[in-house]
Amino acid sequence: MSLADPTRLKVTKDFNVSGIALSVARVPGTDRLYYGNSDFKLYEVDALADKPQPVAFEGEGHQSYVTGVALAGTTVVSGGYDGKLIWWDRESKKPVRTVDAHERWIRRIAISPDGKVLASVADDMLGKIWDASTGQLLFTLEDHKAMTPNDFPSMLFAVAFSPDGRWLATGDKVGHVAIWDTSNGRKVSELEAPGFYTWDPRQRRHSIGGIRSLAFSADSKLIAMGGVGKIGNIDHLDGNSRVEIFDWQKKERLFELEDSKYKGLVETLAFDREGRWIVASGGDHSGFVTFFSLESGKLLHQEKVNSHVHQFVLNEEQNRLFAVAHGRIAVLDFAAEEPAGADAPPLPEPRA
Repeated sequence: MSLADPTRLKVTKDFNVSGIALSVARVPGTDRLYYGNSDFKLYEVDALADKPQPVAFEGEGHQSYVTGVALAGTTVVSGGYDGKLIWWDRESKKPVRTVDAHERWIRRIAISPDGKVLASVADDMLGKIWDASTGQLLFTLEDHKAMTPNDFPSMLFAVAFSPDGRWLATGDKVGHVAIWDTSNGRKVSELEAPGFYTWDPRQRRHSIGGIRSLAFSADSKLIAMGGVGKIGNIDHLDGNSRVEIFDWQKKERLFELEDSKYKGLVETLAFDREGRWIVASGGDHSGFVTFFSLESGKLLHQEKVNSHVHQFVLNEEQNRLFAVAHGRIAVLDFAAEEPAGADAPPLPEPRA
């Protein structure tokens, strides 16, 4: 069992980067990161170097924000608002394949646990599953509606693979989640979470919100979705950060979790492998990392990050978290659990 204690999480390193770091992937077994940026570039950086120096990839790349990054063997794949997926050689830092993947903004990409298939979602309201080694399109996932109930264009923000690789989840602006069989591209279930969607019919006649993040539990039985709760002023992210957790096969909502202290979008989620907690991160003008108990749904711990966190990755031991944000990258470490008899409150038992 891991000795990582999320109640003792602290920011241990924080360094500035140019622009907005929007997406991140980590080289397994290392502290090296690849991150996509608002300056249309992909970077590599050693996050724990004494003086981290991001190195940009070269050649013809994206023509807009780089909103997704994933490792695929000897390549790193990026997706952007230009609708392109680009495969880059990790050694030369040059592109080896470019695919016109979507007709509108790519919001996020994800790689399967075995690294064999890649998924992308975009504002053309399509999910797509690709062969990660060849770039061949395997399946197109059509389910999410192009327009909101108020006749405005919708958006498809979130995508996640289950740890066993059998399932893929996609989530959109109005709180609709579809779950797909990755072996054949067929939809197997759907969930509705309208608490993530706000429509202002009076002042601005506009909507905001949506499912901004998705994650499966270690046993692939639960799915968590993150975003923001109902918003009073849609010109600002002044709604409570919000997480809902479902037993997706039973279509049973287990928890609705909101936080009024650290408000804004929940951009990334991850489950503890041992079933004790879930971690959520995001922000408004500033950022946060928040842990909830999977036994009770109660808040375990919160840590402030000085900028809106757009994505994070955990290391293999789940005792270090790398967060990319507005103008910075932060490293947060979990202290070891206190020995028996110490003053720190015990963590909940693993969820059955």
